[in-house]
Amino acid sequence: MFHENTEDMTIVYPGSFDPVTLGHIDITRRAAEFAHRLVVAVLDNPHKEPMFSVAERVSFLQDSLADVSNVEIDSFSGLLADYVVKKGADAVLRGLRCADDFGNEFPYAVCNKAISGGRVETIFLPASPEFVHVSSSIVREVANFGVVSDFVPPVVRVAIEKRFLILTDSVDS
Repeated sequence: MFHENTEDMTIVYPGSFDPVTLGHIDITRRAAEFAHRLVVAVLDNPHKEPMFSVAERVSFLQDSLADVSNVEIDSFSGLLADYVVKKGADAVLRGLRCADDFGNEFPYAVCNKAISGGRVETIFLPASPEFVHVSSSIVREVANFGVVSDFVPPVVRVAIEKRFLILTDSVDS
């Protein structure tokens, strides 16, 4: 059952966060204002080849959100609905940049509610206007061409620069 009093609400904000973007940080900070506890959960998906390891992504989030006291950084694998119930959370948070995001996310929201026996609600939070164009896939794509965007926190920017230099050095040798 969804909490009527948000002072007690625990929300899980799941994602691959590969890499963490300023859009992710913005959504987290805004949601932390109305959640008692916000768990930012990095998905460990064995079917994808990430740019950064789960441990690196967790570290990036911890560094970028260290000043937000009610945010907990974690990682998980398996079904989101199971993880949310295990964490004792009331809802899943999903950020939306555009109407297409809602179209993609809505079936997952319905599925998570069904799988959890009606225990898992989903909250959709629209992106701030300055971040509607920011996505991890865009950051990864431009990074492959040696461009480090201003769409990521400083710790991620440094990691992308290092990763690109490592790839460049290995190609040149």
